[in-house]
Amino acid sequence: MNRIAFLISFISFASIGQSVTVSGLAPSYVGQNIEVYEIEDYFSMKQRLVTSTTVDSDSTFSISLNSPYFQKVIIKANNNSGFLYIQPDAEYKLFIPGKNKYDPVRQSGNQIEIGFLSLDSIDINYKILSFQRWIDNFIGNNYYLRNKDAATYVENLDRFKENVEKAYKLDTSLFFKTYVKFTIAGLDNVNHSAERNRYEKHDFYIKHTPVQYHNDAYMEYVIKFYQEMIPRLSAETNEAVYTGVLQSSPTEVMKALSTEYTMINLRIREMMMLNGLSEMYFSDRFPQTNILSILDSVANRSLFKANSIIAKNLKDRLTQLVPGGPAPTFVLMEDGKETKTLLGYEGRYVYLHFLHPNRIENIKELPLLEKIQEEYKDYVDFITIYEARDSIDTNFLKQVEALNWDVYAISKGNSIWEKYRVEAYPQYVLIDGTATIVSSPALGPTPDGQYRTIDKSFFYIKKEVDAMNDPGRGEYDGIRGDN
Repeated sequence: MNRIAFLISFISFASIGQSVTVSGLAPSYVGQNIEVYEIEDYFSMKQRLVTSTTVDSDSTFSISLNSPYFQKVIIKANNNSGFLYIQPDAEYKLFIPGKNKYDPVRQSGNQIEIGFLSLDSIDINYKILSFQRWIDNFIGNNYYLRNKDAATYVENLDRFKENVEKAYKLDTSLFFKTYVKFTIAGLDNVNHSAERNRYEKHDFYIKHTPVQYHNDAYMEYVIKFYQEMIPRLSAETNEAVYTGVLQSSPTEVMKALSTEYTMINLRIREMMMLNGLSEMYFSDRFPQTNILSILDSVANRSLFKANSIIAKNLKDRLTQLVPGGPAPTFVLMEDGKETKTLLGYEGRYVYLHFLHPNRIENIKELPLLEKIQEEYKDYVDFITIYEARDSIDTNFLKQVEALNWDVYAISKGNSIWEKYRVEAYPQYVLIDGTATIVSSPALGPTPDGQYRTIDKSFFYIKKEVDAMNDPGRGEYDGIRGDN
């Protein structure tokens, strides 16, 4: 079989069936973790850690995982990440490079080009990469025609579709054929004077295609197709949806949406009810508590397990770490140190600082953090949390444990990592004295892309506290957060 080495920006694993093995070289990450995450759903985009391993001293690593379906997974290494598709019983040999030296370090993490050291021509990654190259060529040669000569654009697009259909006619992979179909569907969404209307697109692409929760091309198209669904409903249907929300009744909302032709599929209708209500959560149109009640009801009683997961994750996304929302509770325990909880900091602002024990850039910020803490220690409690590991750099431990505030080594199994959605390092969260989120992620001591630091937020906190303690200092005009 043909084998070829590929470099891709976001690695793609096409399916995980019974057992999948991922191995290779990662010389930039010796002694550090390689982690594999799956996307639980494409609405909340919640990621779940599947497995991890440590890169050996000779730069090699190997991971095994199980999954019953094709899917895209995310591989992370030292805050860098890429995508890969995995398929049942497949073996992948990769080269995972360090961050491009010309790319700035991003707090949210850097994208990297991960290479396949070998790849079968029947593998989903090979197929998708080849198809994407074909798509890129078509767009490069025809995109300019969409407004200049729409008729020619449509003619060329139809011819391209016919050629694609012929090329993959004998392919037996449902995942790949769906990926191809909905990638092409995205081309149909390019605005041009001869494009299909909404109902034609629904009938041609969505109506007769089974819902595929783990196919990124399918989910991205469908989510975009139904984007801002509720404002686009007829006045009568919109009013019926509103009445159903006021009753906190998913049954009534579903009944109202059933009059919309593009939601004749019950499974899709429920999915889009969840997504549509989450889109309206921060508007003044519907009561937030009623929306949360409906999400909670579907999370517990949906006929479709995948929709239950979507409902739960959307509710978590809307309520956790949202400015003005409640801060998740936590318990900090470490041998030889006093056990602390969020309640123990009641009445004080709290600045949570999550950092990684094996990343040098995390340590570089500590002197700046110490300077800010010294200035605002009477107004804000700092807490530094890092992952407890069997092997941690002694220089890191020396610097961190010397900090003049609470420092805890917490195991990866502690719920605080998930509750506070710690995905990038360093990460900061600012909480007020009523255990309410002020900002998450909050700014750090190092200027961001807009030259902002946490110092400004602390300045207004100081002003607030001083004004409450001494009214003669003048009126307090509110914390500016990270603005």
